[in-house]
Amino acid sequence: MHRDRIEKSGKTPEEAIAAALKVLDATQEDVTIEIVDPGAKGGLFGIGGRPALVAVERKFDPVRTAKEFLREVTLAMGLSVAIETTRKEKYLNINVVGENLGILIGKRGATLDALQYLTNLVVNRCGVPEFSVILDTENYRRRRRETLEGLAHNLARKVKAIRKPVSLEPMSRYERHVIHTVLQHDKSVRTFSEGNEPFRHVVITTK
Repeated sequence: MHRDRIEKSGKTPEEAIAAALKVLDATQEDVTIEIVDPGAKGGLFGIGGRPALVAVERKFDPVRTAKEFLREVTLAMGLSVAIETTRKEKYLNINVVGENLGILIGKRGATLDALQYLTNLVVNRCGVPEFSVILDTENYRRRRRETLEGLAHNLARKVKAIRKPVSLEPMSRYERHVIHTVLQHDKSVRTFSEGNEPFRHVVITTK
């Protein structure tokens, strides 16, 4: 990741700030600046003078932080990707674009969920509490949701026919929420979750 804080010296504070901004590849709007020592010109021949010293720190940017983290992870995985982001209030939607990204999804989205969880940790650790990152690639989230919606309807019909509860496979909190949401208006069945993570699952039963 890029450096976030740097101390730089120069003949003047302005010169030191310019040098620090160049190293950080940032503008003054992107950083906070502290003049540690304004410096002194000194007397004859500059004797007794000292350089100015400034501390420049990059302001926290959740989008940049998330993109840098994901770029490092995907490079470590040997993947060449583009990272697209859309920010709306406290939500950050990230779409990873590239070829052969099945490895990024994993079995039933397990790898994608884990990477989303880690990205949330990185972003929120850096100063934005309750900032929510939603990570996707190859429209997996949409395709998985459609699959879950179909599964929920099919199992609800089965429960009505056999009049016995049906337990689904263990799912993530998000996927369980999809099942609950799809069937919440069905007057003949009800859903609830049981078990402990990571084996917590949804049960569909008649009302």
